[in-house]
Amino acid sequence: MHEVGIIQSALGIAESQARAAGATTIHEIRLRIGQMTGVVPEALEHAMTVLRGGTLAENAALTVEYVPAVCWCATCEKEFAPKGLFGECPECRVPSSDVRRGLELEIVSLEVD
Repeated sequence: MHEVGIIQSALGIAESQARAAGATTIHEIRLRIGQMTGVVPEALEHAMTVLRGGTLAENAALTVEYVPAVCWCATCEKEFAPKGLFGECPECRVPSSDVRRGLELEIVSLEVD
């Protein structure tokens, strides 16, 4: 379950940034996560609930923007939304490994005080 590692990293980064800003409490952590990362939303929420105890984010909300996957077809020269984890162009059926969006895994912002 890599969701635990994601939350551990996010909490570590969030605490470090909050302390550097002189904050004592983290109220919200906002993440942007791409569809192609394989993150399970329920597992991410559960990991946050379990791991935030004893941190500056003990009562923080987790807000996640899930980014849909978009691939590029070099044959058709256009973007498409892949079905599943393997990006096959719906027009020409040529597989594409050129993922334009959907691999994001980033902290967008923190709400602290």
